[in-house]
Amino acid sequence: MQNHILEYLDETVRRVPDKLAFGGGTDKDGMTFAQVDKASRAIGSFLAARGLFKAPVVVFMNRHPSAVAAFLGVLQGGCYYVPIDEEMPRSRIDLILENLHPQGILCDESTLDTARTFDFAGELWLYKELAQTPVEDTALAAVRARTIDTDPVYVYFTSGSTGIPKGVASSHRALIGYIEQLSEVLELSEDTVFANQTPLYFDASLKDIFPTLKWGATAYIVPKSLFKFPMQTLDFLIDRKVNTLCWVVSALTMLSAFGALQEKPPTALRRVAFVGEVFPVRQFNIWKRTLPEVRFTNLYGPTEGTGICCYYHADREFAPEEAIPIGRPLKNTEILLLTDENKPAEPGEQGEICIRGTCLSLGYINDPERTAAVFVQNPLNTAYPELIYRTGDIGRWNEAGELMFVSRRDFQIKHMGHRIELGEIEVNANRIDGVRSSGCIYDREKDRIILFYTGETTEKELTVQLKQKLQRYMLPNVTKRLEAMPLTATGKIDRVKLKEIYETERKK
Repeated sequence: MQNHILEYLDETVRRVPDKLAFGGGTDKDGMTFAQVDKASRAIGSFLAARGLFKAPVVVFMNRHPSAVAAFLGVLQGGCYYVPIDEEMPRSRIDLILENLHPQGILCDESTLDTARTFDFAGELWLYKELAQTPVEDTALAAVRARTIDTDPVYVYFTSGSTGIPKGVASSHRALIGYIEQLSEVLELSEDTVFANQTPLYFDASLKDIFPTLKWGATAYIVPKSLFKFPMQTLDFLIDRKVNTLCWVVSALTMLSAFGALQEKPPTALRRVAFVGEVFPVRQFNIWKRTLPEVRFTNLYGPTEGTGICCYYHADREFAPEEAIPIGRPLKNTEILLLTDENKPAEPGEQGEICIRGTCLSLGYINDPERTAAVFVQNPLNTAYPELIYRTGDIGRWNEAGELMFVSRRDFQIKHMGHRIELGEIEVNANRIDGVRSSGCIYDREKDRIILFYTGETTEKELTVQLKQKLQRYMLPNVTKRLEAMPLTATGKIDRVKLKEIYETERKK
């Protein structure tokens, strides 16, 4: 049985060394499996020579196949990778570096100057130079022998309700299990051609990267600039004969909402998996009607569960009042639907979605308190220690025994394919001069984030300031200044009142 995720690469490079592994915007951007293997082993040799092991290495590179090679190089060296990106607000990057205290940041030539401005005591390493390091096979073998399957592979940072991002670490064992189950559900093979849409600092990118290594498939990394132009995006998919998409819903609806998909359907597609949020039925039906031969699969799962834990093959069109199920758990995974009394929910009864199995991540890096709050003892098992993860999502079982997503338990939302804590938006707004207090709500029907605030700054000035502090997908869609913030009897922000204000304004 495998105990290291790079065993996929080892086997594939022996079998198809000259096949294209990862492509980019142009032919010259591509890397074969042999090239990926050579670059990663060179980087691993560099890290091994530094004596690093089970240490975080931040990868700060542009969206390119070489970034994937850098991730794998970190693993070759026995460390775990932490991707960041220039899209991230500087304040967020600062918090990540403060949490990790990494000894090195791996950059490319386009990010090196920015990295020099970080408040960071470690070293900056240039990918181009590290990829030329002589490969030390003996050192790499020694590192591999020391690694066990519960060691971390990566840390992906998600939004945190306190304004401090949470770094989710996951192990080789969890990731291997995930890739095996995903491959079976989606029926992946060496003929699979992916188009990677999600940012490489987002864990949804795992669905493209590691199955490519397992099968000797091919994954094209779609340039960010294309997503502003639906027709050009479709040209990219058609020209490269892409047959598999694992995309967030907002990216799929971008192609269908304005008629581009219907005008230029990518007929090579055979499977489309959608993640991140609820797929609007009207838009899903357009996809299903336009590409009737495609197999559509709804995937559900939090970062803390190493990717996905449930799937549903959406093999029909849905009525407007219907919701697409999130389905059944993957093999070797159990979903517990627990009531407020920690009892199993009855069919049709709502409960919190909790996950049990080896898919659970290792927790939040350097954050035992927040880890202990959600990775808890299984209340249904009093015989021995067994952790489950409490997702905070509310669900119910339907008549067919399929899991249905209902809502979030707290202020955490899914917006534009990303998980967001509304509290993080409030914390960053409250840090801005001229803002006295802020309260955030979410219009699920319209998929809008609404920020209310009190203070002297104008709505326009606040929006400009927030663009410097928040990632694009976290920016409020509506910003509204109030003379006074409504409070409950206990002195907390009255969010029910905020929703009433919003609804009143919207009806005018």
